[in-house]
Amino acid sequence: MMKTMNSLQRCMAVLNGETPDTLPVIPQCFMLAVETAGMKISDVNKNGRKMAQAHIISQERYGYDGCVIDFDDATIAEAVGAKVIFRDDEPAIVDEEQPVLKDLRDVYDMPIPDPLKSGRLCEWLEATHTLVDAIGDHVFVMGRADQGPFSIACLLRGATQFMMDLLTEDKQLINDVLDYCRKISAVFAKAQKDAGAHATSIGDAFAGPNLISPDMYREFALKPEQKLTEEVQAYGIPFSIHICGNTNGIIQDMGTTGAKILEVDWLLDIKEARRLVPADTVLMGNIDPSFPLVHGTPEEIEIAVKNLIEATQGRRHIISSGCAMGRNTPPENFETFIAAARRYGSYEEIMKLQNH
Repeated sequence: MMKTMNSLQRCMAVLNGETPDTLPVIPQCFMLAVETAGMKISDVNKNGRKMAQAHIISQERYGYDGCVIDFDDATIAEAVGAKVIFRDDEPAIVDEEQPVLKDLRDVYDMPIPDPLKSGRLCEWLEATHTLVDAIGDHVFVMGRADQGPFSIACLLRGATQFMMDLLTEDKQLINDVLDYCRKISAVFAKAQKDAGAHATSIGDAFAGPNLISPDMYREFALKPEQKLTEEVQAYGIPFSIHICGNTNGIIQDMGTTGAKILEVDWLLDIKEARRLVPADTVLMGNIDPSFPLVHGTPEEIEIAVKNLIEATQGRRHIISSGCAMGRNTPPENFETFIAAARRYGSYEEIMKLQNH
């Protein structure tokens, strides 16, 4: 019999290439955590302590293995001057009508943010710090560093305008913009390590196939991600990259970033992904947050989790939702999701799958 591990040990086992007592569950559930704690996004998005509180309440109630600290996609852009629209029940967004970079050449005068002083970066770090102090000795804490380089560029310039720039502007200028975005992303990611996070991560959704082709991803987004990964992991913290949508066309490239973890969305064929990315890369995902997690029955959730684990055979796999879980996810569905992961992801079941 495998000895029982706590949540942190389980997550570290997977990162270290060992088989845990049961596959860890790290749901992308910050909105649901806020809901579970009886709060609104507007209560926490300027208050890191309250965000930590929401995670503590939710993790204790449901017993999953790791918390992902995430507030919105607007914080790093805001820290260097972007205008942000705050909403009551939904995450804040960048006001793309008022771009910071009215001209790409403005990038040469842009500031490097101070994680302890610029905008709300300190609130994210406060959330990490508070959470690590409270439960970090037995629960895994992933402090997201907000957005990746390509996405930051889109937020600072306006996505539509940046798409035009890619076709018309000088390549060196584009590279300088992306390099600036990489630098400010790295500053935040390293600050997450200093705040005590066990891992850090970026979302680079604009680099995904919903907006640009795989060729454009390889041309513009991949190198900055590779450099960012190398810099952050050299600082001593595992790094994760999350790109939403159907990443089947770029998953093999994502595997070349060197990121310890790739967070993959529900449209990705994870069985194929497990074959295409390096054996020591951890895949985190990828149950569809809307169906079955919100609209499915417990039986449908059970089947989805079973199929997911069979697809990876539990090799370097953290069970998660493919993207952020809705705050309207029924509690019984969330409970079923975690229970199914415990059942089908147990050491015994994984051994059966691998020796099959």
